[in-house]
Amino acid sequence: MAIKIERKYLAHFLDSSFGGTTSYIRLGQDLEEYTIELNPDVETTKNILGESSAVVKGYEPSGSVETFYAYEGDALFTQLASIVNNRSTGSSLETTVVDVLVTSTGTVTWAYREDVLVVPQSIGGDGAGVQIPFEIQYRGNRTAGTFDMATKEFTPA
Repeated sequence: MAIKIERKYLAHFLDSSFGGTTSYIRLGQDLEEYTIELNPDVETTKNILGESSAVVKGYEPSGSVETFYAYEGDALFTQLASIVNNRSTGSSLETTVVDVLVTSTGTVTWAYREDVLVVPQSIGGDGAGVQIPFEIQYRGNRTAGTFDMATKEFTPA
């Protein structure tokens, strides 16, 4: 019988340096859910015989980090706060993400790095703490490789 893979084994690492010396941090603290929405561009047509066909032209993947609490000294918070306070656009929002599937014994099954834009949606929150929820827009340049969970280093295949 196949064993269901627990959600904690699909890891998402965001480069908090935004173009500096690569420093991947794992998303998930205070985050109850994270899904990469593929947003496929599907074109459907119906011919004169009444038959339907569909062609997938591409994808526009994105993810939403709806709960991101600010912690003093946190590198990602520092970058997000800078983007918010400077109303940054363009290349200031560019970084990379690595999506990794790990087995229950810690073995990396697969790892992919991709260029992304990180776009803060707001700053504030309720009494639980300062929040900066953000969107991740995947931009392509998806590269397969290996990822060292201890050093948080990605090596292209």
